[in-house]
Amino acid sequence: MADTLQIEIVTPERLLVSDQATEVQVPGMSGYLGVLPGHAPLITELKSGEFSYRRPDGKIERLALHWGFAEILPDKVTVLAERAEKAADIDVEVAKRQQQMAEEQLKDPNANREEALRLIERAKTRLEVAGRHDSSMLNMVP
Repeated sequence: MADTLQIEIVTPERLLVSDQATEVQVPGMSGYLGVLPGHAPLITELKSGEFSYRRPDGKIERLALHWGFAEILPDKVTVLAERAEKAADIDVEVAKRQQQMAEEQLKDPNANREEALRLIERAKTRLEVAGRHDSSMLNMVP
């Protein structure tokens, strides 16, 4: 049995990640799913949340992932995501503004409540992932 998994994260725009991992954490609809090499095959629906994986060198990579599907095989995890972005690419100020706008939208009785709630969930995920990335950067030795 191999000691790594191939990770691929695909959005409608592009292949965002193609990497190797020793472990993966996926935001499933019923909660987070941990995946190690040799995992039983399955397909699962994903919610908005943090997708993280540990590279063979020990570094943890984090992404904000927003809805989609994951195919898990013993040696590969493929994610088809509606949207995804690497933690380092998240603009925190934009995410905060988007969350505020969506919260204001909820106050309007004519607004699409479901869409506003999705926007809030997405903004919160982006802020959480960016915050974890920023705090892990503080612990790095130059």
